[in-house]
Amino acid sequence: MSAQPTMQDVPPAGALDGRVVLVTGAAGGLGAAATRACAAAGATVVLLGRKIAKLNRVYDSAAQLGPEPLLYPLDLEGAGPDDYATLAERLEGEVGRLDGLLHCAADFAGLTPFELGDPAAFARAIHVNLTARAWLTQACLPLLRRREDAAVVFALDDPQRVGQAYWGGYGVAQHGLRGLIDTLHHELRNSPVRVSGVQPGPMRTHLRARAYTHENDFAPVEPATYAEACVQLLSAEGAAWRGQVRDLLA
Repeated sequence: MSAQPTMQDVPPAGALDGRVVLVTGAAGGLGAAATRACAAAGATVVLLGRKIAKLNRVYDSAAQLGPEPLLYPLDLEGAGPDDYATLAERLEGEVGRLDGLLHCAADFAGLTPFELGDPAAFARAIHVNLTARAWLTQACLPLLRRREDAAVVFALDDPQRVGQAYWGGYGVAQHGLRGLIDTLHHELRNSPVRVSGVQPGPMRTHLRARAYTHENDFAPVEPATYAEACVQLLSAEGAAWRGQVRDLLA
């Protein structure tokens, strides 16, 4: 089964013209690739992440592709609901709108037997991968509701893989995210805000390297392979995937 995108994964030029899109984990693999793709599609991208140097590099590359991006450094591990409310207020004050929210930030410390795991690491994984995403979405909903068409997209991992042994809080959070998508979809199904998920195939990222350290892991591809699918879900075309998780290898 090929991991390469098909033509239907490539949205039309200017698919995000005039839109403002917030990308979490914008300094990471899929987050960085999606940031560049969104900028090239015409979006003003707000880059959220905790590593300033990496954010600046993604900012510089995205600025060459489309509208000037915005930086919002924030560590999701330590941020609380008040921090997300402040973020929403600043977005309203500085750009006046929000059309899309793409959740790419993730935390995974490595494969560990549950019995031997660090409770703090388990709690951190649940928080960054699930709770923080929920809190940020909640804070942004009032802004998103003001648009005629707005999208919240969650990047997900393969439940068949991370639901097995040793994935700890990360695997649990991934299953919880699918429940969150279902809940939000049913609450927002009659609103302008649509919720969906995107499940890429194996990607060559630091996160995957923590689980697959051997040199014979030939499955992953560059995150940019899946970036255009993220753009499509954030664009008007994404309405076809409302309430669904799009498996890019299906």
